[in-house]
Amino acid sequence: MSEETGAGADDARAWDERLGWAFGLIADDPAARTAALVRLAEAQRKVAEALGRSNEMWLLTRPLGVDEQYQEPAFLRARQRYQQAQRGSLPDGVWSSPVSRDLAMWPGLPYALLFLEWEARYPQEWDRHAKSWGTKQSLIRDVARAHQDEAVKAKLTDLVEIVVRRAYRCKDREYVRVARAVDSADLRGRLDRAVDSDSPWARCQAGYVLWLLDHPDLPNTRHVWQAWVAGQAAALI
Repeated sequence: MSEETGAGADDARAWDERLGWAFGLIADDPAARTAALVRLAEAQRKVAEALGRSNEMWLLTRPLGVDEQYQEPAFLRARQRYQQAQRGSLPDGVWSSPVSRDLAMWPGLPYALLFLEWEARYPQEWDRHAKSWGTKQSLIRDVARAHQDEAVKAKLTDLVEIVVRRAYRCKDREYVRVARAVDSADLRGRLDRAVDSDSPWARCQAGYVLWLLDHPDLPNTRHVWQAWVAGQAAALI
């Protein structure tokens, strides 16, 4: 889906109308999260139904040939309804981000951050209802390259701290990109406290992030991570 025709082209009001309910997924109140999960289940049901109809129309119009099929009004309507349903659900609704303009000005940025915060704060609910490691990875990379204002930097700093203090989850190492993008005395202070904590995960992961902040030329690769875990990181410098 392109920026001009997809969700990336919508304004903030359109995003809020479509996905505003999703902020309940990160609410402290369990009842609010439950209500948002009900909304999500309904949105995902609509996506599944629309996909089924789109697939049905694809089969019915397939004998027309590729060119004629993709001009057939009934098939086009079915595809458009499917795409519209996706935009009101998760993770589908945050799949499209603008590629030709500053992400800080993208109205979908609050929802990208919401999706990442949901995974960070309530991983079991995220796993059960909207697990998508590829979406997590792409959104982390997107927010790391954005020019963040202070509110976004504060949110990303919080996310880095949450992630380094927990047991490793798939794609968590991508948060090194974020840490490098929002490097600050505040972030380093939080990482220092994590290194001094009783949690072996926090000591290892926060130490790794701090080390890479001090060595910005080193790549955040699996090899570098494994060398750090094995206590052989000094050999890489």
